[in-house]
Amino acid sequence: MSLVPPPKVEKLQAALHTKAKESPDYRFYALYDKLYRKDVLLHAFYRCLANQGVAGVDGVTFEWIEGYGEEKWLDELAEELRQQTYRTQPVRRVNIPKEGQPGKTRPLGIPCIRDRVVQMAAVLVLGPIFEADLEPEQYAYRPERGAKDAVRRVESLLRAGFTAVVDADLSGYFDSIPHTELMKSVSRRISDGRILRLIKMWLEAPVETSDRRGRTQRTTRNKDEGKGSPQGSPISPLLSNIYMRRFIRGWKTGGHEKRLRAHIVNYADDFVICCRTGADEAMATMRSMMSKLKLTVNETKTQLCVLPDDAFVFLGYTFGRCYNHRTGAAYLAASPAKKKIAKLCDAIGKQTSSKKTQLDEERMVGRLNRKLRGWANYFDLGAVSRAYGVVNHHVTNRLRRWLCRKHKVRGQGYSRYPDRYLYRELKLYQLKRPFRSVSQMRTCEILVI
Repeated sequence: MSLVPPPKVEKLQAALHTKAKESPDYRFYALYDKLYRKDVLLHAFYRCLANQGVAGVDGVTFEWIEGYGEEKWLDELAEELRQQTYRTQPVRRVNIPKEGQPGKTRPLGIPCIRDRVVQMAAVLVLGPIFEADLEPEQYAYRPERGAKDAVRRVESLLRAGFTAVVDADLSGYFDSIPHTELMKSVSRRISDGRILRLIKMWLEAPVETSDRRGRTQRTTRNKDEGKGSPQGSPISPLLSNIYMRRFIRGWKTGGHEKRLRAHIVNYADDFVICCRTGADEAMATMRSMMSKLKLTVNETKTQLCVLPDDAFVFLGYTFGRCYNHRTGAAYLAASPAKKKIAKLCDAIGKQTSSKKTQLDEERMVGRLNRKLRGWANYFDLGAVSRAYGVVNHHVTNRLRRWLCRKHKVRGQGYSRYPDRYLYRELKLYQLKRPFRSVSQMRTCEILVI
């Protein structure tokens, strides 16, 4: 199953993006019929299938759709859209643990698969249009952009002397986006009333929750309060970017970027403002703008940091003073955050628990290697040597103890299972600092006093 758009879908997206780019004031008026094109709906279905996910309130799973008939199911959905009889179903809400905050959760919305497919079709059609408008400071949910690019951008700003940083946090951004203002941002580009009605329908969808006894409760909070875009729906990332653009665009057109010499780096609801001077004024201006946008700044988590004396965490990286392990010289750089290291070590500990001794060595090492490679694929920027050393030490100790339990070997197993055996014989993946040339190191490491 390929996630690359079919040629005709790709051609449609390219045409929409080109038109939006060439005509910044153009409003698209005939898009609805593109949603139920067979190739668009089919590709949207495959995109949702790749993400898997559980069933919504209707209980329909991808396995059920396969048994019912994929083509038949999509034809019926296309007919509903064509006849304009399609109606969204309630969103099933679950609470998932907040990372690094024991006992706290964040809500996640799970639409039914049919709603996910239609929303994904809307993303395929609307995404290229709004991609032409999004600001370069926005890095989330965009083609050929990602969190690591945002991390690199922050590093480059720090190297350029923008070391006074507003580390901002918004309270419940997705749940706070005001519908009226969001729809104005959408309708600035889209005049097709049928598309606008769909988006409004998704924003106002009821939310269904279940208690421990299985009793369900349905609420209409989003509709009643006129705000909120449920996290977990395919359309939500696009809508969140569209609304965040208002803040970033206003920051620049209002002259704050030039006046305060302050640059924003944004990823979804996370952002920092890197300043040369006047960071206090930048923070005050940001608070004022967020208030006008009807968003709430989390005062307990929003802070002003002046590097190198302070440090801040952004997208899993800590930015602050690091030390060259050879020379001892101090420099500014990003490094994997302690919480991310601890989370990985905790996952490795669970993977190598005494309950997993039924696995053979090859499968155990294979699982560990996939986890380690996945983590290192993201955490390979900046100063990684210390973090890699901590992780390598932890994983070898845990694997060694697992081998001792599995084979009933007394002691710690250092002589029977030395590191050389784990890496050479069992092929355990070892985290190693990516090779950087001298010129790259000089560029990445700005010395500090």
